[in-house]
Amino acid sequence: AQWNFANDFWNTRNPYSPEKAYFLLNEFEGNAGGPLSRESSFTVDAQRNMVDNGSITNAVIVDQKTLALQSFAGVLVTPGRYTNICPRVDYQVGENNTLMFRYGITHSDVRDNGIGGFNLISRGYHSQFTNQTVQAAETLLVGHAVNETHFQYYRSASEAIANSADPAVQVLQSFTGGGNTVGRAFDTQNNFELQNYTSMVKGPHSWRFGVRLRGQTDNSISPQNFNGTFTFGGGQLEPVLDAQNQIVFGPDAKPELALITSIECYRRTLLFQRLNYTPLQIRALGGGATQFSQNAGIAALDVHQMDAGIFAGDEWRARPNLTVNLGLRYETQSNIHDRRDIAPRIALAWAPGSTGQKRGKTVLRAGFGAFYDRFALSNTLAAQRYNGVVQRQYVVNDPDFYPNLPTPTVLVGYQSSQVIQEMSSRLRAPYILQSAITLERQLPANTTLAITYTNTHGLHTFRSEDINAPLPGTYNPDVQNSGVFPLGHPGAVDLMESSGVYNQNQLVSNLNAKVSSGLTLFGFYVFNRARSNTDGIGTFPANPYNFAGEYGPASTDVHHRVTVGGS
Repeated sequence: AQWNFANDFWNTRNPYSPEKAYFLLNEFEGNAGGPLSRESSFTVDAQRNMVDNGSITNAVIVDQKTLALQSFAGVLVTPGRYTNICPRVDYQVGENNTLMFRYGITHSDVRDNGIGGFNLISRGYHSQFTNQTVQAAETLLVGHAVNETHFQYYRSASEAIANSADPAVQVLQSFTGGGNTVGRAFDTQNNFELQNYTSMVKGPHSWRFGVRLRGQTDNSISPQNFNGTFTFGGGQLEPVLDAQNQIVFGPDAKPELALITSIECYRRTLLFQRLNYTPLQIRALGGGATQFSQNAGIAALDVHQMDAGIFAGDEWRARPNLTVNLGLRYETQSNIHDRRDIAPRIALAWAPGSTGQKRGKTVLRAGFGAFYDRFALSNTLAAQRYNGVVQRQYVVNDPDFYPNLPTPTVLVGYQSSQVIQEMSSRLRAPYILQSAITLERQLPANTTLAITYTNTHGLHTFRSEDINAPLPGTYNPDVQNSGVFPLGHPGAVDLMESSGVYNQNQLVSNLNAKVSSGLTLFGFYVFNRARSNTDGIGTFPANPYNFAGEYGPASTDVHHRVTVGGS
């Protein structure tokens, strides 16, 4: 058993907070195990964490009684609770058969999330998730063959519920109040995986073959910004007001003008609404929201996906100092039209001068293989949710209905040209062709040096592009929705595709030295160069009509890495 305790005794005060943030941590961990019978045993791991964090808010607000501007700084305690329990049972069915069952459950509960910075207390939301895992494994020995079956079911259920259902009020660079735009969001994912592997030895050959099946479902409810958001921007020339909130006139009998802040725009809105001014009068005096946005449509979606893989491999000891590995794997999945994912692998290890009675000091290893990646179910979910029909976005500039929400009939004429996400009909699984060669040498003084060169060539890697960008030469940045659009309507259409390329070359050196019976030193150095025209599905070309210049250093292009250590 273990207990870990910490509080804010050693912490300093955040300079943006009038008081030191509260912090209290209690962590309890423990495990137990033993026999259940002559053929079975059990283990149990458990963990309980209780963490109370102080969320610091530092904003400028308007006093609701006097309408005076005032600084707001405070600390609110955000309590978090985390529990994990994981029992396991091992059972010996017979001399050649064993079973294992394992169940794990993790539950997290955090209240008043989302508070801090410009976010006021009303922006808090309650978040929690419960993850459950069921695993079962069987190992069966039949003659010279070992068969292993593994099954896993994983369920993840998360939710985020806003403390308030009111519209959000965003006063730029001052505060954000009202309700949180997360609404009442729920997401439940179910993952199934079944594996069956068989390994057997026959003469100089060690065979291994098997199959893997995976399934995934996602039930997602995401009413993001269904409650609406009012934004106050400020930054425009408006009449100057005196201490009695009257217009100040200049020598020419015209109103004096000055740039006002977002919080002053918000203050004037509240002030003149109390005086029963019309929306037109309020806006003429510098008040009124800058923008109102709201999403509407279907919040709930169900998606699913399956993938399967089958493989066979042979480790052939051709000679006492030569081993050859051959393998072939095939994979496929639903949601994309790709049935060509064949992955061959070959590798060898040769120790010149080595015999059955004498071990050589040099080993040469080399290999080549193809490795595929899968198209994630979350991408399919995004393409279905943001197709321009399931959920719609409405944007009203200079709305005159604050703080009331508009009716659906009012919003009809304000549907914005939102970003649409689509999957390419030619989408296929990306893969890399990887080659490697290693020279390993035993040096004097119990020292081993290994130098490895690897080459990685990736094809059909994921990226996206806007296929509805205005044609070159037709876009005017001063005119909204200007230009000639290929699809005939304004608005970005982000197409997820697999047209990227990735190239990487690495030189790795490893050195291990056993200096004495009690001291071992090790170190490695990596020289790396990586180039690509994409870093993933969220990568877009600067110019969708000209990809020249997109190929350059990848996110993995870390040129030098050095590690030295010992024990």
